Amino acid sequence: MPYLLALLMAASLFSTASFASIPTSCDNNTDCIEVGRWDIGIALGYGNKTNPLKDYEDIPLYAVPTLAYYGDSWFFDNGNIGYTLTEGENYTVNLITTFSNDSAFFHRWDPSNIFLLNADGSHGAVAPLASPMTTRNTPDPKSIGELENRNFTYLGGVETFIYTRFGIVHATVAHDILDVHGGMESRLKWLYNIPLDRWNFEFAAVLDWKSEEVVDYYYGVRASESLYWNQAYQAESALNKSIEFTGQYVLTENWNLLFVARYTDIADEIANSPLLDKDYTSTYFVSAAYRF
Repeated sequence: MPYLLALLMAASLFSTASFASIPTSCDNNTDCIEVGRWDIGIALGYGNKTNPLKDYEDIPLYAVPTLAYYGDSWFFDNGNIGYTLTEGENYTVNLITTFSNDSAFFHRWDPSNIFLLNADGSHGAVAPLASPMTTRNTPDPKSIGELENRNFTYLGGVETFIYTRFGIVHATVAHDILDVHGGMESRLKWLYNIPLDRWNFEFAAVLDWKSEEVVDYYYGVRASESLYWNQAYQAESALNKSIEFTGQYVLTENWNLLFVARYTDIADEIANSPLLDKDYTSTYFVSAAYRF
């Protein structure tokens, strides 16, 4: 039951749905972006993201910017660049670029930590509290030394939106275009939006697949870090599962209150890595958001 309650509290910060058929007038829809104009905003408040990496601190959240522009075909959305290939009344297909979100656990100022994407994204890290190798006079062969750098990368691929009366289905397939790890990621997300006067509620469920190359690069153990775990832990492809919630209350034309929560169940193939001490990560953020 506690696990179920945690799932029900889950979250995604700003929905990254890249709708090509965007209305020319947004009225009070806080997720809407008008074609041909920049959408700039800042959310100020307090939140936290748990970091599943062992000996790494959780990430406090205080300010989250948003920056987006949608033209007739091209769009920029919080660091993501895309181009609409085709669209119809019930679907949209885009070429897109997006961030790798796994590097965010290792780097505090990773772009995913700044924009809090899809999330689907989640986010952030600080330096480890201590290295097990430096706290013992006799090294333990199962201890892990200082970690090598896990680099940020950019993904490129195709996304599809299918609009139904039961919500929106968003599917993405993307590959590492910077050849940092050479892996692939795929995401299937279902979103359901409930507008109630000044309130707007969005619920989402996400399946996030990562190839073996992605898992090994970020969560595998290098020989320089531990010879034992380099052999003992073998990376495999993995499927993370998330539930997300976003609640907004419109105060004025420019101001709204925002509450975000996300819970991700980390796949066993990743959670079994000796770099982790949690099999989940959760995010919440409560703020006042201003749109310029």
